[in-house]
Amino acid sequence: MVILCNSIRRVQSVRINSNFFLKRNLYQSIYNNQKKMEKFKLASRYESGKFNVWIEYNNLAMITKPLNLGQGFPDYEPPSRFSNFLAEVALEKNVSFHQYTRGLGHVRLVNALSKLYSNLINREIDPLNEILITVGAYEALFCTIQSNIEDGDEAIIIEPFFDCYEPLIRIAGGTPRFIALKNTKPNSSVSRSSDWKLDPEELASLFNSKTKLIIVNTPHNPLGKVFDYDELTMIADLAKKHNVLVISDEVYEWLVYEPAKHIRMASLPDMWERTITIGSAGKTFSMTGWKLGWAYGPANLIKNLVVVHQTAIYTCATPVQEAIARGFEHEISVLDTPESYFQNLCKELKPKMNFLSNVLKETGFKPIIPDGGYFLISNWTSLENKIDLSQEMDKYKDLQFTKWLSKNVKLQSIPFSIFYSEKSKPLAVDYMRLCFFKKDETLKEAEKILTAWTSKLS
Repeated sequence: MVILCNSIRRVQSVRINSNFFLKRNLYQSIYNNQKKMEKFKLASRYESGKFNVWIEYNNLAMITKPLNLGQGFPDYEPPSRFSNFLAEVALEKNVSFHQYTRGLGHVRLVNALSKLYSNLINREIDPLNEILITVGAYEALFCTIQSNIEDGDEAIIIEPFFDCYEPLIRIAGGTPRFIALKNTKPNSSVSRSSDWKLDPEELASLFNSKTKLIIVNTPHNPLGKVFDYDELTMIADLAKKHNVLVISDEVYEWLVYEPAKHIRMASLPDMWERTITIGSAGKTFSMTGWKLGWAYGPANLIKNLVVVHQTAIYTCATPVQEAIARGFEHEISVLDTPESYFQNLCKELKPKMNFLSNVLKETGFKPIIPDGGYFLISNWTSLENKIDLSQEMDKYKDLQFTKWLSKNVKLQSIPFSIFYSEKSKPLAVDYMRLCFFKKDETLKEAEKILTAWTSKLS
């Protein structure tokens, strides 16, 4: 019996030792593999771009299947004449439409853009040397920042800002310097985007010998602010004083609601020589999936963008450029007439904006009425004490609320804090962003959802 027990103990000991060595070898193998893969981790300069709110919230929408007012694009067809242009291009017997076109931009398109913007800024724009066609406004921003920022340069970003600005600056080796728009009428019964302003002294303090550029977005995403003449002149004077480049992101240039007026930075005195203006066919023609943009400015600045563009992209899709050129030619011919899509779009969208803002007011939210664009920023905190956000693990409460809303109310919006730097995010957590460029049926469905939900909270 003693011999049997000793034998059992020896077997158990062997098994224990064997398990120990197996586990140790497994952990060692995992560790070694991790060390090997460290060599292939994401380049550190891209770390700031790892989190992408659009991917996260698109994934959330696939799971929760909400009514989606988060994404910034229409849910109905653009005018058929624009899509018909692309169909015509595809079917025409012209072999050149199916091959590479000029790297800086399809000639017919840059000629159309030159004709349009030369009139708008009262200056003749050279179509072949002062315009670059890009893969959306996003690539135009990328090329502008990459070609101008050196290690150690500083770039001024106005908060809130479209979320790609900061990582693009950091990837290029620059240091962002942030300044937040301040709500100058926080207790107003009706909140407006025009109430949010820059502090002139704070802005002036950010400029120094390291400042390479400032990004100005007007009309503004997400706030809908349209910078007025005095505000733009203040920025322009500082840029001239400190010899700084201005990136003027004007992708919502045709989405301005009266009485506000869009003023192009490049049209201000002595600003052409230091301004790169960025535009978007997706926003202009309400066809974001066509993914075509442009930058225009003086030849000596555009040639820098061209180097980055030809290294990364070289040329954009020929059929889309040809179709967009025809779209612009049509619009130029009817500009300032009742047939102009550019001018009619605001008339189409303003009732939608008014409808959604009224729905928000009636259901306990406090919207900020925009002067441009197609987004509404709304304060949601009057409902905060009526819901339980404890299951949402995000650091900032606007992310908690918008995710809770998507899961429990089946309405999707975008948290406002993602448009701010890390330090400034606490300024934004009381707000969310919604898109009102949607079918009337979609907006009425949003009304039903919010009314049904908030009535239960009363």
